[in-house]
Amino acid sequence: METRRITVLSAGLGVPSSSRLLADQLAASAKRQLAQAGYEAQVDVIELRDLAVDIANNFVTGYAAPRLAEVIAGVEDSDAIIAVSPVFSASYSGLFKSFIDVLDPKSLDGKAALLGATGGSDRHQMVIDHAMRPLFSYLRTRTTQTSVFAGPQDWGNTDNGASPLSERVERAAGELVQLLSGPQPRRKADPMVSLPFEQLLAGISGGR
Repeated sequence: METRRITVLSAGLGVPSSSRLLADQLAASAKRQLAQAGYEAQVDVIELRDLAVDIANNFVTGYAAPRLAEVIAGVEDSDAIIAVSPVFSASYSGLFKSFIDVLDPKSLDGKAALLGATGGSDRHQMVIDHAMRPLFSYLRTRTTQTSVFAGPQDWGNTDNGASPLSERVERAAGELVQLLSGPQPRRKADPMVSLPFEQLLAGISGGR
């Protein structure tokens, strides 16, 4: 069974966080639908608030602390990204953008991406199309047509016991699974692992 690796980025600041809750729902649906499609899903959930100090230090020093470096490597090695940010000042959060800025701009090229956002009002629901989609288009990701915004009215169940978010979550996750089906763009390879022994030896000899 082929494996698809998904990195989930949650930029929520609170505990509990509505952004994390939405991210978990999207990840769970994607994992289940991948299994139905015959794939094994490896899901890594990253709480960006836990990396806030390391991200800030990276801007000042140009050096990623071990934990941040590990997360960056995981993003680069992923087949897909599920990215969820709370809305601040009619855009994604500064923490979310700061993490994106410490990535190699080419590291998301060709990766599948599912975008989500949370906010205190439906007036913020266009943030995904006006702010997040242009960012991920610049990074050359393959982004699902359906994205998911969750406002206060979306949490909880209706009279029939269904979540108002469930249909949108299922549809968006299903589109992500479609993007993950079949051959995928190559993950970033470790040059010391991917090269044949002859080429490695030639490189060492040439450096004398």
